Amino acid sequence: MRHLLTVSDLDRATATELLDEAERFEQALLGREVHKLPTLRGRTVMTVFYENSTRTRVSFEVAGKWMSADVINVSASSSSVSKGESLRDTALTLHAAGADALIVRHPASGAAHQIARWMDAWAVSSGSSGPAIINAGDGTHEHPTQALLDALTLRQRLGDIEGKRVVIVGDILHSRVARSNVFLLDTLGAEVVLVAPRTLLPVGVDAWPARIAHSLDAELPGADAVLMLRVQAERMNGGFFPSAREYSINYGLSERRLALLAEHATVLHPGPMLRGMEIASPVADSAQAAILQQVTNGVHMRMAVLFRLLVGTQEAVA
Repeated sequence: MRHLLTVSDLDRATATELLDEAERFEQALLGREVHKLPTLRGRTVMTVFYENSTRTRVSFEVAGKWMSADVINVSASSSSVSKGESLRDTALTLHAAGADALIVRHPASGAAHQIARWMDAWAVSSGSSGPAIINAGDGTHEHPTQALLDALTLRQRLGDIEGKRVVIVGDILHSRVARSNVFLLDTLGAEVVLVAPRTLLPVGVDAWPARIAHSLDAELPGADAVLMLRVQAERMNGGFFPSAREYSINYGLSERRLALLAEHATVLHPGPMLRGMEIASPVADSAQAAILQQVTNGVHMRMAVLFRLLVGTQEAVA
C-alpha cells in the first residue's frame, strides 16, 4: 500500500489484515502504564484538515504519538491557506518540510486523490519517495479509516462480519461514511441495507452493493447492526425533509425502535450525534450502543494504517 484513499484500495485479505493488526496494537498496549511503542520513531506525520473534526483528528494524533512519531497538526484557518495558498503548494510545502505521511480532510471530493497524484509525480521527477497520503474524509466521497474502525467494532461485537445484516440509516446522500461502509462491508461479506427518505439518496445508489429501503421499522427486526448517520445540515441547500421532528419520527432510533432489535444487535454512530433527532439519548447510552468503542477502536485502527503505510506488513513491535 502506497496511500489509503478509498476502501476500493482494499481487497478482503488486506482489510482483514488491517483489522487484525489493529487488534495486535490494542493487545500490545494493554497493561502499559505509558502508552508508547517505538514503531514509528523518527517518522513525521502531519494532519492537514480543511474541515472541523474532533474524533478523526484526535485519533490520528494519538495514534501517531503512541507509536512515537512526531505529529504536527496543520489547520487551514491558521495556515497560509487563509492567505490564498493553493492545495498543491500546501501539500508540496509540507512534503518539503519532511512529512512522511499527510492525513488530509477536505470539503472537495477527490482532494486526497489529487494530492496523491501530485506527490507521486513529484517523487518520479525528483527520484525521491513522497509522503503517504491518507484520506480522512473528502467531501461527500469517502472516509476509509472510519469504515475500517466500524468494521473492527462490528467484528468485536458480533464475532464476525460475513453473513451479518447491517442497516445504515439517514443522510446517505451527503455521507462519505455511508459510501465507505457500504463497499467495505460488502467486501467483508456482510449484507447491507440502506434506509433513508428518497430525497437523501444519491444518484446511482442502485448500483451500490446494498438493498434500498424506506421503512426503518421494517428493517430493524432482522438487523445484526444499525449504523445511524449524522444529518449533515452544513452540506444541505434546500429542504430535504419537512422538519427535524418529522425526520426523527420516521428515521430516528428511539427506545421503541431499539426494542425491535435482537439482543445481540449493535448500534453505531460516527459522531457527532444529534441526540433527540437521529438517536435518542437512552439509546446512545445503552449497552447495545458501541459509540465510544468506535472512538477507542479509531486509535488502534489508525495505528494499523499508519504502520502499514510507513513500515509495511511485518509484525508490530511490542
